[in-house]
Amino acid sequence: MAIVYEFRTPEEKGMNDQEAVSVLFVCTGNICRSPTAEGVFRAMARERGLAPFMRIDSCGTFGYHVGEPPDERSQEKAAARGYDLSDLRARKLALEDFERFDYILAMDGGHLEQLRRLRPDDARAEVIMMMHFTSGRGGGLGGGQVPDPYYGSQKGFDDVLDMIEEGCRALLDHLEPRLRRAPPTSA
Repeated sequence: MAIVYEFRTPEEKGMNDQEAVSVLFVCTGNICRSPTAEGVFRAMARERGLAPFMRIDSCGTFGYHVGEPPDERSQEKAAARGYDLSDLRARKLALEDFERFDYILAMDGGHLEQLRRLRPDDARAEVIMMMHFTSGRGGGLGGGQVPDPYYGSQKGFDDVLDMIEEGCRALLDHLEPRLRRAPPTSA
């Protein structure tokens, strides 16, 4: 049975733009990189006590795997580090996401280009690379790109998880001062 996520606007949740930060992670099919980033970011936000201030989601640029759980290899590697991805289900990017989220993080340059093409001029979302806030502004592990591990070896999934952990830590470091000033959300 697929889990259905109901989206509620910040207003419907009783929040305003100063009270919450929303983050969307994007890869191709939403079964490897982006759900891993969602799970890692949720766990790190919880550890820092920031989860009540955030809305976190992931999606794919294509709908190949809509409704499917993350790739077993992604789940396995994440679970070995204490991250649970089992309740996540793939979905496709929607145009409304550019209004629903403050930050849309692309896993690689192809996703970034596609997202920038689709982003309406007056959209709320800032579209950036996943590794944008790492040392050297996008340098970090992998030179700013989080490669797709799908067709590679098990080691590729470990390497991607290393990059995602680095990127998520850096993003939280960037957002934490703003979030510490915000009252918690009711959701």
